[in-house]
Amino acid sequence: MTQTLTAEQLFRNAYENRYTWDENFPGYTCDITYKTPTATYTAKGKIESNLQFSISDIEDSSAQKAIQQQLWEITIHRVNHSFEKSHGENTFSFGETDADGAVEILVGGASQGNKYKVKDNVVTLVYRKIRDIFVTINTFEVLHTDKGYLSLGYDSIYADAQTGEQKGAKSIFHDKFEKVGDYYVLTNRQIITEENEQPTITEFSFSNIVFN
Repeated sequence: MTQTLTAEQLFRNAYENRYTWDENFPGYTCDITYKTPTATYTAKGKIESNLQFSISDIEDSSAQKAIQQQLWEITIHRVNHSFEKSHGENTFSFGETDADGAVEILVGGASQGNKYKVKDNVVTLVYRKIRDIFVTINTFEVLHTDKGYLSLGYDSIYADAQTGEQKGAKSIFHDKFEKVGDYYVLTNRQIITEENEQPTITEFSFSNIVFN
């Protein structure tokens, strides 16, 4: 007899299939290279075992801020929060199913109005409110590991939560990961920003990764 999953269980399975770092993660140091269309910057980065991070050996304030944003994104997506901690106050119901089989999951409760799509045990769409902004993230390429999946290709669009008007440019991300010791770490991120029909490409490289 085939068991039919509820919307919550389908989403939970995909949520728990994300690759995260475990409680034994030691942290690491790395060299960082940040390339823009007009300049190249270098810095030293450090991620602690508790996922706090810091950078050093860089003076340019705008480049420092850009690198800090990347370290924040790296760590926030590797945190191993339980499903109950992240979604315990939410309810879930089915929306539409796309032609490719992606299933829409509608959120009620504390995060009412958010929605996701799940296909093949992967969260392929995130649509959620962050303060006065809705962010939409479409994932179109993933890396499957023995401990969950990592997003390799995805795009993001921000829109005003009240008007729906797009804020800022669409960004397309291409990530590369390598397994260093027991953990997968980000080694390269290319960001293509589509603005005024003239895409801008920036790139972050992370090398000389040494665990603490």
